[in-house]
Amino acid sequence: MDKIKVYGKEYPMRMTMGAMLRFQRETGKDVSQMGTDVSLMIVFLHCCVTSACNADGVTFDLDLDKFADGLDMNVLNDFAESLSAGTGDSKKKPEKTPTSAN
Repeated sequence: MDKIKVYGKEYPMRMTMGAMLRFQRETGKDVSQMGTDVSLMIVFLHCCVTSACNADGVTFDLDLDKFADGLDMNVLNDFAESLSAGTGDSKKKPEKTPTSAN
């Protein structure tokens, strides 16, 4: 998920360190504490869009409430799925196969 559409306009969206920092400042929680709380997911998604727009020089002037009002449920579901996939992938490290020195 590289972009999302809100109010008919596409915005860049990606998880960045800035997004995590914004989320922690906004909620007082670490992203890892978000779980399946829909409100926290919306806040984090807003932080991801805000951060990506800032990094890419794209104007993004939707406050959290306006953003949430224009957010389609399918977008949030896709975001939640990408979080689940990302979490699973980041915890799984490829196993190293031992090599014998024979």
